[in-house]
Amino acid sequence: MRTVLTLITAIAFGVQAHAQSTCATPIVVVPGTYTVAQVNGLQIPTPICAPNGPDNTTAGMWYRYTPTATTSVILTTDLPQNSGTDTRVHIYSGPCNNLICVAGDDDGGSDYSSLVTWNAVAGTTYRIAFDNRWSSNGFDFLLSEGGSPVNEISFVNVPVSISGSSRAVVDMNKDYLDDVVSITGTNVRIAYQQPGGSFTVVNIPTSQAVNSPSWSMAVGDIDGNSQMDLLYGGNEGVTFMYANDDGTAFTQVSGPQYVFSQRSNFVDINNDGHLDAFVCHDVQPNVYYMNDGTGNLTFNQGGLGDTPDGGNYGSIWIDHDSDGDIDLFIAKCRGGNSAANINQMHRNNGDGTFTEVGAQIGLADNVQTWSAAWGDFDNDGKQDVIVGASSFANGGHKVMRNNGTVFEDVTAGSGWDQFFSTSIEHMAHDFNNDGYLDVLAGGGVIMLNNGDMTFSAASTGVNGSSVGDLNNDGFLDVLNDGTIRMNVPNGNNWIKINTIGVQSNKNGIGARVAITSSMGPQMRDVKSGDGFRYMSSLTAHFGIGQDTEIEEVVVYWPSGLVSVIPTPQINTTLNIIESISTGIAAEAASDELLVYPNPTSDLLRVEGPQLNAQHTVRILDNNGRLVHEGSLRNGSLDVSGLTNGTYVLQLTSKGSVLTRKFTKR
Repeated sequence: MRTVLTLITAIAFGVQAHAQSTCATPIVVVPGTYTVAQVNGLQIPTPICAPNGPDNTTAGMWYRYTPTATTSVILTTDLPQNSGTDTRVHIYSGPCNNLICVAGDDDGGSDYSSLVTWNAVAGTTYRIAFDNRWSSNGFDFLLSEGGSPVNEISFVNVPVSISGSSRAVVDMNKDYLDDVVSITGTNVRIAYQQPGGSFTVVNIPTSQAVNSPSWSMAVGDIDGNSQMDLLYGGNEGVTFMYANDDGTAFTQVSGPQYVFSQRSNFVDINNDGHLDAFVCHDVQPNVYYMNDGTGNLTFNQGGLGDTPDGGNYGSIWIDHDSDGDIDLFIAKCRGGNSAANINQMHRNNGDGTFTEVGAQIGLADNVQTWSAAWGDFDNDGKQDVIVGASSFANGGHKVMRNNGTVFEDVTAGSGWDQFFSTSIEHMAHDFNNDGYLDVLAGGGVIMLNNGDMTFSAASTGVNGSSVGDLNNDGFLDVLNDGTIRMNVPNGNNWIKINTIGVQSNKNGIGARVAITSSMGPQMRDVKSGDGFRYMSSLTAHFGIGQDTEIEEVVVYWPSGLVSVIPTPQINTTLNIIESISTGIAAEAASDELLVYPNPTSDLLRVEGPQLNAQHTVRILDNNGRLVHEGSLRNGSLDVSGLTNGTYVLQLTSKGSVLTRKFTKR
């Protein structure tokens, strides 16, 4: 529908333009096309929701829109009649004395026009304001409703105070809210998130840093004092900033060794319960720092990527083979066909040693890459990887599906074969909370996961940086320098989980968190250091789409312990403490769970309420450590591979964790 202003109404509009062009007296609109004769209203839109700041803005035009049904809304000036007209628009909710940015756009359409989409809730009043940042000339705009907003994605800009380099979004004060960390040579600035989404900025002076985080930054508690320490990866070496016991000061420790740092990570390499540090070396074998248990770090070089001339760029620590210990993938970037350009996978042997198996499992590729996005993209319980190209000199992006033995190239038809932007930052997160991991890619695009190993490009203007929830609404936001790209909720449900280690490292880095809802299983590996340069939240985040219940949350700790939380509340944050006692001594009532024969030497028959072949069954030893996990087959479980002794069978049914002891002989 096109709303046409007659000559009379146009004259009337011209007379009333100044009076109506305020937040309090906007022009009411419904879906259709409208003409803005000139941007000359007296009230300037504020806050600024679109890019490029308030400079040169002297006027605005205000409109009011209230949808009758929850829907996605598109507003655009990208119309043929507007050719050459530069527009900017802001979308607000809330009263005029407390306007809240919902969306905004400057050049989202062609030829400097505006194009913005947001998810509108039935009965909510939205104010639409155009300003004259670039031009006061008139134009037309089209407002249309696009159907269900579920799985839509959009972002709005929110400024945040930083100094120097913004490098991290992570909880720095143990209040389970993600904060913003930025760095100068003599300062750590932390913007602490407050309930409600505001920030309190604290500047912490430091001694002049020997190295800056010019290439990367990692965050974690390496000395066990429950405060977050920092790793700066510079082009000359590595600097550690140790937080004091109340997080109000940092002590610098810089190694004398030359390290042309690239990606850095905190990770418990030898699984002794204390975080170590790993740093990719650009021109030599990689380096790592082993923790003696008190935060004293010993420098090592070699053994985890020994290519003499380096080429090591994007390291990421994930359990690629789901055997319970953490492995190391290295994205390599040197160009040509040298060994410095072949990606590597270092499999953890479980005894403190690693074996490079990239060629063996199909990941020894020479795609020129600075980072790879790891995650279970098809929710089948196995880690997949998208190797993101930083240059197409050696081929394009690769989508590699884990079939349980090797990684298969499924790039063809995935959408990545038609995506031609490059980036040094590739990270896997569920940005639209539909239950499938998306990928923050290049060119302002998020590759939205369709759930079947195919992806659709969503142009959001969001580029690779630190990721976390910066207003605690369950939707992941992105920090781009001094601006937070705040994710606009779309109605999908979610849960966030913080891992608090006891036997494992205090941050639970290296833990695997798994959830099950009606849409199926999902999992996340907790990691410090993702993508290439930035540090993202340590909180495990899951979208669950329109599911309204989660059957269980399971945390597989680096120590081998397992925590199971049945039917947790959704749309909230769950803080899980690793328990030395997992409650395995508790017996289920005989009418709830039966296991027989007991003792057994091979097959254990399991009977209980509503059990089926899809039920995950876990076997724990007497110390509460997981020794087996699988599904029932015809109501039985093969335990012949266990050593003789007493065990506990554990499963979740009807919102309860059921356990039963049995003996293997």
